[in-house]
Amino acid sequence: MLIPPGTYVLGQIDAVTKPGWKSPRAQLQIHFRKLIFANGYTFELVDAPAQAATATVHVDVTSRNDVLLDNGAQFDMVVQIPLALDTTRIAEAARRSRPLPVGPAPSASLCRPIPATPGTSDTVIPGTPGSPGTPDTVIPGVNGMPPTVIPGIPPTQGTPPTIIPGTPGTPAIPCPARPAVASGLTGPQIHRKSFQVTSELQVSGKKLAPGSFEVTWIGKATTVQVDLLQNGKSVARTPARIVVLPEKSATDKVVTRANPDGSNSIASLEFAGEGFAVVFD
Repeated sequence: MLIPPGTYVLGQIDAVTKPGWKSPRAQLQIHFRKLIFANGYTFELVDAPAQAATATVHVDVTSRNDVLLDNGAQFDMVVQIPLALDTTRIAEAARRSRPLPVGPAPSASLCRPIPATPGTSDTVIPGTPGSPGTPDTVIPGVNGMPPTVIPGIPPTQGTPPTIIPGTPGTPAIPCPARPAVASGLTGPQIHRKSFQVTSELQVSGKKLAPGSFEVTWIGKATTVQVDLLQNGKSVARTPARIVVLPEKSATDKVVTRANPDGSNSIASLEFAGEGFAVVFD
Protein backbone atom coordinates (compact mmCIF):
# COMPACT_ATOMS: atom_id res chain seq x y z
CA MET A 1 0.00 0.00 0.00
CA LEU A 2 1.66 3.23 -1.17
CA ILE A 3 -0.94 5.77 -0.05
CA PRO A 4 -2.74 4.48 3.07
CA PRO A 5 -6.36 5.46 3.78
CA GLY A 6 -6.57 8.62 5.86
CA THR A 7 -3.77 10.39 3.99
CA TYR A 8 -4.47 14.06 3.35
CA VAL A 9 -3.84 15.83 0.04
CA LEU A 10 -3.28 19.59 -0.23
CA GLY A 11 -4.59 20.99 -3.50
CA GLN A 12 -5.31 24.22 -5.30
CA ILE A 13 -8.33 25.06 -7.44
CA ASP A 14 -7.01 26.55 -10.69
CA ALA A 15 -10.27 27.23 -12.50
CA VAL A 16 -14.00 27.11 -11.79
CA THR A 17 -16.77 27.08 -14.37
CA LYS A 18 -20.09 27.84 -12.67
CA PRO A 19 -23.44 26.42 -13.81
CA GLY A 20 -25.55 28.61 -16.06
CA TRP A 21 -28.70 28.54 -18.14
CA LYS A 22 -26.96 26.46 -20.81
CA SER A 23 -25.71 23.73 -18.49
CA PRO A 24 -26.59 22.79 -14.89
CA ARG A 25 -23.04 21.56 -14.35
CA ALA A 26 -20.00 23.07 -12.70
CA GLN A 27 -16.40 22.19 -13.50
CA LEU A 28 -13.46 22.52 -11.15
CA GLN A 29 -9.87 22.11 -12.31
CA ILE A 30 -7.56 21.18 -9.43
CA HIS A 31 -3.88 20.42 -9.07
CA PHE A 32 -2.36 18.96 -5.94
CA ARG A 33 0.74 20.18 -4.09
CA LYS A 34 1.55 17.64 -1.39
CA LEU A 35 0.62 14.38 0.31
CA ILE A 36 0.46 14.48 4.11
CA PHE A 37 0.66 11.08 5.80
CA ALA A 38 -0.55 10.09 9.27
CA ASN A 39 2.99 10.02 10.72
CA GLY A 40 3.77 13.56 9.52
CA TYR A 41 5.67 12.43 6.43
CA THR A 42 5.00 15.03 3.74
CA PHE A 43 5.68 14.42 0.07
CA GLU A 44 5.88 17.48 -2.17
CA LEU A 45 4.22 16.91 -5.53
CA VAL A 46 5.77 18.40 -8.66
CA ASP A 47 3.99 21.64 -9.51
CA ALA A 48 4.92 21.84 -13.21
CA PRO A 49 1.76 21.34 -15.31
CA ALA A 50 3.17 18.48 -17.35
CA GLN A 51 3.96 16.53 -14.16
CA ALA A 52 1.29 17.70 -11.72
CA ALA A 53 -1.19 15.47 -9.93
CA THR A 54 -4.54 16.77 -11.12
CA ALA A 55 -8.30 16.32 -11.06
CA THR A 56 -11.06 17.61 -13.30
CA VAL A 57 -14.28 17.47 -11.30
CA HIS A 58 -17.69 17.78 -12.98
CA VAL A 59 -20.54 18.51 -10.58
CA ASP A 60 -24.27 18.37 -11.29
CA VAL A 61 -25.51 21.50 -9.53
CA THR A 62 -27.93 24.40 -10.02
CA SER A 63 -27.54 28.14 -9.71
CA ARG A 64 -29.61 27.92 -6.51
CA ASN A 65 -26.96 25.87 -4.72
CA ASP A 66 -24.72 27.82 -2.37
CA VAL A 67 -21.89 25.26 -2.56
CA LEU A 68 -20.39 23.71 -5.69
CA LEU A 69 -18.44 20.85 -4.10
CA ASP A 70 -19.99 19.54 -0.89
CA ASN A 71 -18.54 17.72 2.10
CA GLY A 72 -17.86 14.06 1.37
CA ALA A 73 -17.59 14.48 -2.41
CA GLN A 74 -15.39 11.78 -3.96
CA PHE A 75 -13.29 12.15 -7.09
CA ASP A 76 -10.04 10.83 -8.53
CA MET A 77 -6.62 12.45 -8.34
CA VAL A 78 -4.67 11.62 -11.51
CA VAL A 79 -0.91 11.32 -11.00
CA GLN A 80 0.89 12.22 -14.23
CA ILE A 81 4.31 10.74 -13.33
CA PRO A 82 5.47 7.96 -10.95
CA LEU A 83 5.96 8.99 -7.32
CA ALA A 84 9.21 8.05 -5.55
CA LEU A 85 7.97 7.57 -1.97
CA ASP A 86 10.00 6.57 1.09
CA THR A 87 8.82 2.99 1.69
CA THR A 88 9.99 2.94 5.32
CA ARG A 89 8.03 6.05 6.21
CA ILE A 90 5.04 4.84 4.21
CA ALA A 91 5.02 1.58 6.18
CA GLU A 92 5.11 3.57 9.42
CA ALA A 93 2.28 5.80 8.19
CA ALA A 94 0.20 2.73 7.28
CA ARG A 95 0.45 1.48 10.86
CA ARG A 96 -0.74 4.83 12.20
CA SER A 97 -3.43 5.52 9.64
CA ARG A 98 -7.02 5.64 10.75
CA PRO A 99 -9.23 5.49 7.67
CA LEU A 100 -11.92 8.12 7.61
CA PRO A 101 -15.46 6.72 7.43
CA VAL A 102 -16.85 6.77 3.91
CA GLY A 103 -20.50 7.70 3.89
CA PRO A 104 -22.92 10.59 4.03
CA ALA A 105 -21.37 13.73 5.50
CA PRO A 106 -23.21 16.80 6.79
CA SER A 107 -23.76 19.26 3.98
CA ALA A 108 -21.88 22.55 4.01
CA SER A 109 -24.94 24.27 2.58
CA LEU A 110 -26.49 27.06 4.63
CA CYS A 111 -29.82 26.63 2.85
CA ARG A 112 -32.82 25.90 5.05
CA PRO A 113 -36.15 24.83 3.53
CA ILE A 114 -39.00 27.32 3.82
CA PRO A 115 -42.27 25.61 4.86
CA ALA A 116 -45.57 26.32 3.15
CA THR A 117 -48.00 28.75 4.78
CA PRO A 118 -51.78 28.05 4.81
CA GLY A 119 -52.81 31.67 4.38
CA THR A 120 -55.78 33.27 6.18
CA SER A 121 -59.51 33.21 5.43
CA ASP A 122 -61.63 36.29 4.80
CA THR A 123 -62.72 38.28 7.85
CA VAL A 124 -66.47 39.13 7.80
CA ILE A 125 -67.78 42.02 9.93
CA PRO A 126 -71.60 41.70 10.09
CA GLY A 127 -73.67 44.60 8.82
CA THR A 128 -76.48 46.29 10.73
CA PRO A 129 -80.14 45.36 10.11
CA GLY A 130 -82.61 47.97 8.86
CA SER A 131 -85.63 49.22 10.86
CA PRO A 132 -89.25 49.28 9.55
CA GLY A 133 -89.95 52.68 11.07
CA THR A 134 -93.11 53.68 12.93
CA PRO A 135 -96.40 55.24 11.59
CA ASP A 136 -97.67 58.67 12.51
CA THR A 137 -99.54 58.92 15.77
CA VAL A 138 -102.90 60.75 15.40
CA ILE A 139 -104.57 62.25 18.46
CA PRO A 140 -108.21 63.22 17.66
CA GLY A 141 -109.19 66.79 18.29
CA VAL A 142 -111.89 67.79 20.78
CA ASN A 143 -114.59 70.47 20.61
CA GLY A 144 -114.12 70.86 16.91
CA MET A 145 -110.34 71.13 17.11
CA PRO A 146 -108.30 69.37 14.42
CA PRO A 147 -106.47 66.17 15.30
CA THR A 148 -102.89 66.33 16.43
CA VAL A 149 -100.47 64.29 14.28
CA ILE A 150 -97.21 63.15 15.78
CA PRO A 151 -94.93 62.09 12.91
CA GLY A 152 -93.65 58.53 13.01
CA ILE A 153 -90.07 57.41 12.50
CA PRO A 154 -89.16 56.70 8.87
CA PRO A 155 -87.68 53.26 8.06
CA THR A 156 -83.89 52.94 7.78
CA GLN A 157 -81.83 50.73 5.50
CA GLY A 158 -79.35 48.28 7.02
CA THR A 159 -75.64 48.18 6.17
CA PRO A 160 -74.07 45.24 4.29
CA PRO A 161 -71.37 43.13 5.93
CA THR A 162 -67.77 44.28 5.55
CA ILE A 163 -65.40 41.63 4.12
CA ILE A 164 -61.67 41.94 4.73
CA PRO A 165 -59.90 39.62 2.25
CA GLY A 166 -57.62 36.98 3.70
CA THR A 167 -54.08 36.33 2.53
CA PRO A 168 -53.20 33.53 0.08
CA GLY A 169 -50.97 30.70 1.22
CA THR A 170 -47.45 30.25 -0.10
CA PRO A 171 -45.91 27.02 -1.41
CA ALA A 172 -42.99 25.39 0.33
CA ILE A 173 -39.54 26.25 -1.03
CA PRO A 174 -37.26 23.23 -0.67
CA CYS A 175 -33.49 23.38 -0.76
CA PRO A 176 -31.91 22.20 -4.02
CA ALA A 177 -30.41 18.73 -4.12
CA ARG A 178 -26.83 18.39 -2.94
CA PRO A 179 -24.18 18.80 -5.63
CA ALA A 180 -23.32 15.42 -7.12
CA VAL A 181 -19.98 14.63 -8.70
CA ALA A 182 -20.55 13.32 -12.23
CA SER A 183 -18.23 11.35 -14.41
CA GLY A 184 -15.88 13.72 -16.16
CA LEU A 185 -15.36 14.30 -19.85
CA THR A 186 -12.85 12.10 -21.58
CA GLY A 187 -9.60 13.49 -22.85
CA PRO A 188 -6.07 14.28 -21.67
CA GLN A 189 -5.57 16.10 -18.41
CA ILE A 190 -2.38 17.81 -19.62
CA HIS A 191 -1.97 19.80 -22.84
CA ARG A 192 1.49 20.69 -24.10
CA LYS A 193 2.31 22.50 -27.34
CA SER A 194 5.53 23.96 -28.77
CA PHE A 195 5.99 27.31 -30.51
CA GLN A 196 8.82 29.52 -31.77
CA VAL A 197 9.49 33.17 -30.94
CA THR A 198 11.57 34.92 -33.61
CA SER A 199 11.71 38.38 -32.00
CA GLU A 200 11.27 39.71 -28.48
CA LEU A 201 7.64 39.47 -27.40
CA GLN A 202 5.69 39.97 -24.19
CA VAL A 203 3.09 37.89 -22.37
CA SER A 204 1.39 39.46 -19.35
CA GLY A 205 4.28 41.87 -18.98
CA LYS A 206 6.96 39.13 -19.14
CA LYS A 207 9.51 39.42 -21.95
CA LEU A 208 10.22 36.37 -24.08
CA ALA A 209 13.53 36.37 -25.94
CA PRO A 210 13.75 34.65 -29.34
CA GLY A 211 13.83 30.89 -28.95
CA SER A 212 11.80 27.71 -28.53
CA PHE A 213 8.99 27.59 -25.97
CA GLU A 214 6.21 25.32 -24.82
CA VAL A 215 2.76 26.29 -23.57
CA THR A 216 1.08 23.91 -21.12
CA TRP A 217 -2.27 23.86 -19.35
CA ILE A 218 -4.46 21.44 -17.46
CA GLY A 219 -7.96 20.23 -18.25
CA LYS A 220 -10.65 20.95 -20.83
CA ALA A 221 -12.08 24.25 -19.58
CA THR A 222 -12.25 27.21 -21.97
CA THR A 223 -10.67 29.58 -19.43
CA VAL A 224 -7.38 28.23 -18.07
CA GLN A 225 -4.08 29.12 -16.47
CA VAL A 226 -1.23 28.44 -18.90
CA ASP A 227 2.48 28.08 -18.22
CA LEU A 228 5.09 29.10 -20.75
CA LEU A 229 8.17 26.89 -20.49
CA GLN A 230 11.66 27.23 -21.90
CA ASN A 231 14.03 24.30 -21.52
CA GLY A 232 11.51 22.72 -19.16
CA LYS A 233 11.41 25.70 -16.78
CA SER A 234 8.43 27.97 -16.29
CA VAL A 235 9.09 31.53 -17.46
CA ALA A 236 5.55 32.91 -17.22
CA ARG A 237 2.12 31.94 -15.92
CA THR A 238 -0.94 33.77 -17.21
CA PRO A 239 -4.68 33.29 -17.81
CA ALA A 240 -5.78 32.44 -21.34
CA ARG A 241 -8.80 31.27 -23.30
CA ILE A 242 -9.06 28.15 -25.43
CA VAL A 243 -11.16 28.99 -28.49
CA VAL A 244 -12.35 26.76 -31.32
CA LEU A 245 -11.17 27.69 -34.82
CA PRO A 246 -13.44 27.50 -37.88
CA GLU A 247 -11.02 24.95 -39.33
CA LYS A 248 -7.79 23.31 -38.31
CA SER A 249 -4.71 25.49 -38.56
CA ALA A 250 -2.41 24.61 -41.44
CA THR A 251 0.74 25.84 -39.67
CA ASP A 252 2.02 26.97 -36.30
CA LYS A 253 1.20 30.66 -35.82
CA VAL A 254 2.25 33.23 -33.25
CA VAL A 255 -0.19 36.12 -33.70
CA THR A 256 1.01 39.38 -32.16
CA ARG A 257 -0.44 42.78 -31.34
CA ALA A 258 1.32 46.13 -30.91
CA ASN A 259 1.47 47.79 -27.49
CA PRO A 260 1.29 51.58 -26.95
CA ASP A 261 5.00 51.65 -26.00
CA GLY A 262 6.00 50.13 -29.33
CA SER A 263 6.63 46.61 -28.03
CA ASN A 264 4.69 43.56 -29.21
CA SER A 265 2.71 41.01 -27.21
CA ILE A 266 1.47 37.54 -28.10
CA ALA A 267 -2.23 37.75 -28.94
CA SER A 268 -2.78 34.06 -29.71
CA LEU A 269 -1.07 30.79 -30.55
CA GLU A 270 -2.20 28.32 -33.21
CA PHE A 271 -0.76 24.89 -33.87
CA ALA A 272 -0.54 22.90 -37.10
CA GLY A 273 -3.32 20.33 -37.38
CA GLU A 274 -5.21 21.59 -34.32
CA GLY A 275 -8.69 23.12 -34.33
CA PHE A 276 -8.16 25.43 -31.37
CA ALA A 277 -6.10 28.48 -30.43
CA VAL A 278 -4.72 29.78 -27.14
CA VAL A 279 -5.83 33.42 -26.82
CA PHE A 280 -4.22 35.93 -24.43
CA ASP A 281 -6.51 38.84 -23.54
